[in-house]
Amino acid sequence: MDERTRRPGGETAPEVHPTAPAPVHKPPPVGRRHWIIGLIALIGILLAGYLIYRSSSTTPPGAAGRTRQQPAQPVGAATVGTGDIRVIVNALGTVTPIATVTVQTQIDGQLQQVAFTEGQTVKQGDFLAQIDPRPYQLLQAQYEGQLARDQGLLAQARVDLERYQKLAEQNSIARQQYEDQVYIVQQYQGTVKLDQAQVDQQKLNVIYCRIVSPVTGRVGLRLVDPGNYVQTSTSTGLAVITQMQPITVIFPVPEDDLPDILPTLNSGGTFQVAAYDRANVKLLALGRVIALDSQIDTTTGTVKVRAQFENSDNALFPNQFVNAQLLVKTLTNVVTVPTSAIQRGAPGTYVYVINDGKVAVRTIKTGPTDGPMTAVTSGLSAGEQVVVDGTDRLRDGARVTVPGAAPAAGTTPKNSGSSQNRRNSGSQ
Repeated sequence: MDERTRRPGGETAPEVHPTAPAPVHKPPPVGRRHWIIGLIALIGILLAGYLIYRSSSTTPPGAAGRTRQQPAQPVGAATVGTGDIRVIVNALGTVTPIATVTVQTQIDGQLQQVAFTEGQTVKQGDFLAQIDPRPYQLLQAQYEGQLARDQGLLAQARVDLERYQKLAEQNSIARQQYEDQVYIVQQYQGTVKLDQAQVDQQKLNVIYCRIVSPVTGRVGLRLVDPGNYVQTSTSTGLAVITQMQPITVIFPVPEDDLPDILPTLNSGGTFQVAAYDRANVKLLALGRVIALDSQIDTTTGTVKVRAQFENSDNALFPNQFVNAQLLVKTLTNVVTVPTSAIQRGAPGTYVYVINDGKVAVRTIKTGPTDGPMTAVTSGLSAGEQVVVDGTDRLRDGARVTVPGAAPAAGTTPKNSGSSQNRRNSGSQ
């Protein structure tokens, strides 16, 4: 039998299914609810702590200073004074000898002897070397013999001339014969002069065989050994002699300094020049300016200056590089400050001036610098105290203390301030 329900009229009724029940949401367990509430509370506590930290870090400087006073910074200080400042032009110079001579032979011959020692100091006219003189002595003897013969012929011609002159006055001989004798005498006179010159030439060659020093100075290394055949065409020479005393230094100065230099030089005055070593530490010698170049070097804008030094101790050596310091003038009774106190930054050139235990930024105008001191044209007065050490930790209005000096009025010693801070921290 068909279980489907049939409606009247033969229609079959649709099958009816039961409807599924809707899902029911159960409340979370009690433990999970407590965990969520605790997490929210923890986030709130952290947020409140962060806001409190930000509010304390943005406390105004004045309020922080009232709560906790910063300790004074220890600094080094110096007192501004007055003195003399030298205006110096610094330049790199080269030691240049007044005379450098290459000793060369003036004749050809074999070098027999070298009488100098390498590095020896010789005087002008001292014996240096000997060349074999015998060939020139033989030539001298030959020309002396020829001179004697020609002198005899000249004497005979002169006697004949006197005889012909008397006969010509008596019209005993032809006038032409007398005149020819006059010319013969003149020819012999020329021959005798030529012979005499040849003799003198050989005497000079014999003198040239003995080589002497042309200047006073220091002999360099020997360039030729004894036994060699030397010639006048050789360019190396026998040795080089360099004059050491006095000696000069050539250095350039800027053309902008010429207005301060030329008037003194043109009036016959002198400038002092100090020569220091390459490190610009050790003073080698003191000298004076003796010459100024005739033109300015357009590539560098400088002019060369020659200074002379006595160099009695041979401290200056030829071709040595030295630091030359030309004293142009001296500024007297000007305000001076240690160069280490001068700072440069946004305000310009300034110093930290100490007043009542605090520092203040003071802009200044500076002049020439002479070693550790600098001239101040404006901004400072003699007697003021400036910071020379510890400026990297300072600012305008900072409290400072000078070790070894009495504390200024209104300041608290550093140790007592630290103890007070420790007591405040302990009470908190």
